[in-house]
Amino acid sequence: MSVESTETNPLRALSPQDLRAHAAEALTRARERSDALTAVDDEELVRQHSKLMSPLVWDLAHIGSQEELWLVRDVGGREALRPDIDDIYDAFQHARADRPELPLLGPEEARKYVREVREKSFDILEKVPLQGRRLTEDAFAFGMITQHEQQHDETMLATHQLRKGDPVLHAPAPPPSRSGRLPAEVFVPGGAFTMGTSAEPWALDNERPAHEVVVEAFFIDTTPVTCGAYSEFLDSGGYEDPKWWSERGWAYRSEHGIHAPRFWNREQDGWWRTRFGVHEKVPSAEPVVHVSFHEAEAYAAWAGRRLPTEAEWEKAARFDPATGRSRRFPWGDEEPAPEHANLGQRHLRPAEVGAYPAGVSPLGVHQLIGDVWEWTSSGFEAYPGFAAFPYKEYSEVFFGGDYRILRGGSFGTDAAAIRGTFRNWDHPIRRQIFSGFRCARDARPSEVA
Repeated sequence: MSVESTETNPLRALSPQDLRAHAAEALTRARERSDALTAVDDEELVRQHSKLMSPLVWDLAHIGSQEELWLVRDVGGREALRPDIDDIYDAFQHARADRPELPLLGPEEARKYVREVREKSFDILEKVPLQGRRLTEDAFAFGMITQHEQQHDETMLATHQLRKGDPVLHAPAPPPSRSGRLPAEVFVPGGAFTMGTSAEPWALDNERPAHEVVVEAFFIDTTPVTCGAYSEFLDSGGYEDPKWWSERGWAYRSEHGIHAPRFWNREQDGWWRTRFGVHEKVPSAEPVVHVSFHEAEAYAAWAGRRLPTEAEWEKAARFDPATGRSRRFPWGDEEPAPEHANLGQRHLRPAEVGAYPAGVSPLGVHQLIGDVWEWTSSGFEAYPGFAAFPYKEYSEVFFGGDYRILRGGSFGTDAAAIRGTFRNWDHPIRRQIFSGFRCARDARPSEVA
């Protein structure tokens, strides 16, 4: 059942002029990041660094193609720039492994194309009415394209993690832990809360509408599972014992010889990893990253716990017991700032747990936004009252498939592309993404009273 949304959105208070400026700034920030991620030698740009990923030059031109389709042609009603490349950059037409064989735009041609598209988009943003049509209401189409570009920027960042060779990306280290010793888990009371949103102007269709969900009381980890905790599972033989794994997970681990999180290797003095070309000792206080759903599920079983459901995760992140309302973010309704969360590729790694006390939820749960995407136990399904908008291929075609929901974003997710309601999904075998997890458990009757 749809319910009245309970979050307050500052975007809706902006004047049309300020809303255009906000959309322009978001588009500009995304493009600056795209430019930085593709500022490599042409040979690196056109190479396929992994069969799991597209060449960087495909992602760049695809960003331009989607922007042209929606902002230039649809919103602006302008003549098509490059209708001849529509099929080449249609993500549904060609698998990633096959994209290097397509007649792709070369590096300079791709850069020129995305510049021309952006110039037209900015002109359209200045002139198009921001009311009277759902696609442009509250500058939604410009927010949708911003999020699309930022999502591909995170994909390109994952491609950089898969490439071989010396580092080409650099960023300062994230802040250290600032919270002292934290409790292992947090109690989340049972009862109803508002899940999803009907008020977030730039929310995507699968986040809508707001609806009431009832969850039983449970406990959730205060922080994501750390590398240090995960290494205990490794060192206890967790990857050699099928009793911790689902049947599917064990079969996949065995077939592919998986022995640790991706990019980890055991050396004489412990576990080491490769991170964007840097070989370093695994930091015990950081959230573990590059683990699949199957690995997360196995760890949770070994720890005597389980993965949270998507609804449990969102309640832990958004529910304020003092008011009974659901916030946009754990810390409140205001946009993410650097003190709240590790977002936007400001750092090239997760921060230590406890590094963002300003981002804690009302219930006391830390780092629910940023650092690592968090696997949940839930599949990807439509909310009650779901309606596809503006096209079925964003969400609807994926419902009911072999996917698991991830929540919260990562250090590679931009603030424009994450919120307390944002839903990500992927196959349970995926490990190249910036994925981690936290555990949960049912509350015993004696713990609820």
